[in-house]
Amino acid sequence: MAVDVTDEAPDLQPLSPGLYIVATPIGNLGDITLRAVDVLRRCDGVACEDTRVTGKLMKHLGLSKPLWRYDDHSEHRDRERLVNSMRDRAVALVSDAGTPLVSDPGYRLVNDCRAEGIPVTVIPGPCAAIAGLTLSGLPNDRFLFAGFLPSKEKARRDALTDLSGIDATLVFYETAPRLLKALAAIGDALPEREIAVARELTKLHEELRRGLAPGLIAWFEKHPPKGEIVLLIGPPVETHSSVADIEALLWEALDTLKPSQAAAQVAKATGEDRKALYARALEMRRE
Repeated sequence: MAVDVTDEAPDLQPLSPGLYIVATPIGNLGDITLRAVDVLRRCDGVACEDTRVTGKLMKHLGLSKPLWRYDDHSEHRDRERLVNSMRDRAVALVSDAGTPLVSDPGYRLVNDCRAEGIPVTVIPGPCAAIAGLTLSGLPNDRFLFAGFLPSKEKARRDALTDLSGIDATLVFYETAPRLLKALAAIGDALPEREIAVARELTKLHEELRRGLAPGLIAWFEKHPPKGEIVLLIGPPVETHSSVADIEALLWEALDTLKPSQAAAQVAKATGEDRKALYARALEMRRE
């Protein structure tokens, strides 16, 4: 059901001219903020990646505004015209979902506005990277958002190697068709690192799966993923794992692997004795 936000009072004040960076829902339309609705209602027009996608959101909100297609590949003269229009108009910038400029178009437009003295205002809200990080349970005191991994195998491997020494949780965006290749690359480059796959965030079939690469590959081979994905890699593990850590890794591995496979995976990740881990895995399976 559409949200009725069209009850505009006669004294509704127009927005001051400038650029308004507006975060929009990443799935559940109920996540739109009151301030975002207010800006979209009072602005003079909306610059967006795809007018069809933004048109559906505006219809849901009961709003009608001029929609102008904009992305970072737009020609300079198009961006120049849009910037010039903000001297006397309020323009909202949205992406197809989430926060603009976070692996989405907008940074060239923001830079041009600042260079021309055009005011820029941010209206914060949903962001898939942050939602995935908080849902994952991985350490979040330090994290690095690194956008999308490269599509080519060597470039993807090199990117993971370059980031391997960073003592922080790594956050990426990924697509469902590329997930298995990405997990395989992580398993090769960072075999000891715990991984979380968050998909369909805020939607009906939201899913979070966590473990080491082989277990996750086995799961997603049997359950091909759909939707947009946030892929997270935990920080480097300490050289000496505690008993509790090893048991936790074994339990996670046993969700999708046989005891012998789980033992081999955890041994590779922690350096512990595989035979001892296998014996413990058998005990855990019986429990």
